[in-house]
Amino acid sequence: MAPPLAVSAQTRLLVVAPHPDDETIANGLLIQRVRAAGGTVRVLLLTDGDNNPWPQRWLERRWSIGAAARERWGRRRRAEAQQALQRLGLPATALQPLGWPDMGVLDRLLQAGQGSLAELAVALGEFAPDLVALPALGDRHPDHGAAHVLVRLALAAGGLAPTLLAYLIHGRDDGLPTLEQPGTPAQQEAKRHALAACASQLALSGGRLRALAERPERHARIEPAPLGATRALPWRPSPLLWPRLRLIAASTSGQAQQWPWHAAPLRRDGQGGWQLDWPAARPGDACFVRLSLALPSLWIFDHWGWREV
Repeated sequence: MAPPLAVSAQTRLLVVAPHPDDETIANGLLIQRVRAAGGTVRVLLLTDGDNNPWPQRWLERRWSIGAAARERWGRRRRAEAQQALQRLGLPATALQPLGWPDMGVLDRLLQAGQGSLAELAVALGEFAPDLVALPALGDRHPDHGAAHVLVRLALAAGGLAPTLLAYLIHGRDDGLPTLEQPGTPAQQEAKRHALAACASQLALSGGRLRALAERPERHARIEPAPLGATRALPWRPSPLLWPRLRLIAASTSGQAQQWPWHAAPLRRDGQGGWQLDWPAARPGDACFVRLSLALPSLWIFDHWGWREV
């Protein structure tokens, strides 16, 4: 465990939440700590969580979900997030929703030229946070990992360097030292009360979400990779998988690209591994890679996910 995080009346905390309830589950105590110190908090909600069909089918007693039904569900979830934040002591103006498509944040990264980075850069520049809580790069939900990369790219584009705290919801931690956000009994109860506002999600997953929210609230501080660090990939996939593999790379120069494995800019490292040899990643850039298997599946979570190289 790292030493506790110091907050004050000058703290400006931005919580980046890919979906409604992420801000409460992983950051409910941190939000209250900053508010108790007199600091300012804003929640940047990337999507309205509209692509969430099974709870919607259950609660609305419907099977078919069209565009209008999805939009209605998204409005419901955004309203739940607004209510949860009010229960954490934040004003209505603290929520800044972007309205991106749920399960579409990765596409936003690959199509960064369409304005997603600029939209994030504007939001970051207007609020000017000195502390940013963002999803962990290794989070297995594809929206979460892609959100981490997009925020890092937007910060680099804007020349901003706030303290970065990564929170993990889906998956296992990567062993980085973490800061634990302690909470008083009253703050813990307020967090439970805030989560209860997310009634649409508790209908089918109440036990799982409450268990996630009751875990110690921990954040890993993100430090820049050392200059000259290797760009070796952490994976050595079986050749049997190569025809189905896809590699994505993104760098803080603002570039993002996807290739089939056989066409990716890789070279052998002489020890059985692979190194990224991508001209678009300039010396000194932070670079992020994602490995995935191009097979249809009902399982939405990543197997390999993202890594920084």
